[in-house]
Amino acid sequence: MSIKGGHARLESNFGYREERTQNVSVRDFDIDTYEVTNAEFEKFVTATGYITTAEKPQPGANKPGGAVFKPPTTSSPNWWQFVEGANWRHPEGPQSSIKGRENHPVVQVSLIDAKVYAAWQGRAIPTEAEWEYAARAGSDSTYIWGKERAPNGVEKANTWQGAFPIENTKEDGFTTTAPVGCFDPNGYGLY
Repeated sequence: MSIKGGHARLESNFGYREERTQNVSVRDFDIDTYEVTNAEFEKFVTATGYITTAEKPQPGANKPGGAVFKPPTTSSPNWWQFVEGANWRHPEGPQSSIKGRENHPVVQVSLIDAKVYAAWQGRAIPTEAEWEYAARAGSDSTYIWGKERAPNGVEKANTWQGAFPIENTKEDGFTTTAPVGCFDPNGYGLY
């Protein structure tokens, strides 16, 4: 989808310092309507034989794998843990699979992997400013749909509900990723 460039003030008083208010300017650019799905990434891997970063031995661990979010416990207070065998085919580790999640966004890909995929598609990865500008779609409210996170108790995006990072109540219906396009699009028609 083609997005007309412009200027925007991306405002937020929540989150990490680097996620707070910033002014951005972008030129006209193209961006995909949906995230890259597992099925789309699988076509790329099948066509090219590409091996992702997580499928190669990792520095320090010397074994293939990736970072997996796990709620902290008293014995393991870290939210992210290296899991041997975690990769795009096995997002949470070897016991997991993308079977039944073909239409979910691909995860466990590095920036290098994403750039190689984009080049294969004849595309480029949007810059942070382009992505934020496109995601906001001209909205200046807290959320692109308004000021309430869940108007009338209805979740409008796949976000964490509950006491982060300990309990996810899954009010949006999802523990991890959600199928692409399952929530309403923004003002530009992007999901």
